[in-house]
Amino acid sequence: MKIGVIGAGAWGTALAITATHSGNETVLWSFDGQYKEFDGVTMPNGLTITKEMSNLRETDTWLIVTPSAFFRETLKKAREFYNGQPVIICTKGAECSTGEFMSEILHDVLPECVDFGVLSGPQFAAEVAQGVPTGSTLAGTNNAIVAAQQALNKLYLEPISDVIGTEICGVGKNAAALISGYNSVMARGENERALLFTRVWDDVVKIGIASGAQVATFLGLCGLGDLFLSATSTTSRNYSGGIAIANGLKAEGTVEGIHALCGLIERANTLGIEVPVLTEMKKKLKI
Repeated sequence: MKIGVIGAGAWGTALAITATHSGNETVLWSFDGQYKEFDGVTMPNGLTITKEMSNLRETDTWLIVTPSAFFRETLKKAREFYNGQPVIICTKGAECSTGEFMSEILHDVLPECVDFGVLSGPQFAAEVAQGVPTGSTLAGTNNAIVAAQQALNKLYLEPISDVIGTEICGVGKNAAALISGYNSVMARGENERALLFTRVWDDVVKIGIASGAQVATFLGLCGLGDLFLSATSTTSRNYSGGIAIANGLKAEGTVEGIHALCGLIERANTLGIEVPVLTEMKKKLKI
C-alpha cells in the first residue's frame, strides 16, 4: 500500500515511520518540509517527505495528523487531491470556536468521504517511532478499519464502532491532562488532586453520553488507557503545559488541551448540559 500522512509533527512523523516499517510506501506531507527527528531513530527507506500536497493524490489511505487548530484549514487545502481514499483521523481535539470534533469537520469539508476512522489511544510519539509496543482504539467504518490495520500493522489496534466516543475520549484526556498538570502545582494535597481529577472526567463522560457515546468506550485504550498515560506523566505536553501555566510560564509547543477545554465547554453549551468543573478550571487557567 501507499500511505499518505498529512502533518509532520512528532505524532505524524512517528506514524509515517510506523507505516513504512509496516511494509508500506509512505508519503509524509509537511507544510514547510520539516519533520520531527527522534533520538536514535533513522528515517526508513520508503518514506518520502514532501511539501507538495499533489503527491497525496495517488495514495491508498490518508492519515491526518495535523493539530486540531489547523485541521479544517489543512483539509480544505488537501481536498482537491482527495481521490476516494479511506481517511484515518489521528488528531485528538475539538475546534475551539464551534466545539466540532475532527470527524464532524471532515464531514463539513469532505462530505464525499464515506470511509473514515479515528485512531486514539495511549501513545507517546517518541516511543512509537522507536517501535515500543503500543495500543490504540480504532473506530470507524469496516473499510477504514481494514485500511488502518494494513497501514499500521506494527500497532495493536482495538477496533470498535463508536467514533464519537473515541473522539470525545481523545479530546477529554487532553483537557484532563492540562488540568491535572495545573492541579499538581495548585492543589493543596493529593486528596484534592484526586477529587478534581475525578470530577473533570465526570464532566467529560457527561458530554460523551449526551453526544451518543458508549460508556464502554471510556474504559478502553482511548479512554482509561490514554487518560492514565497523559494525565500522570511530564512527558505529556498537556500535563507539562498545565504545570507551566500554574507557575506563571508560557506553555511550550502544541498544547492541545487548551483548545480541547474550550471545545468541550462549547460542546456542552450546544447540548444544554452543565460542566461546572471544566468551566471553573478554564477560568483558573485563564484561557
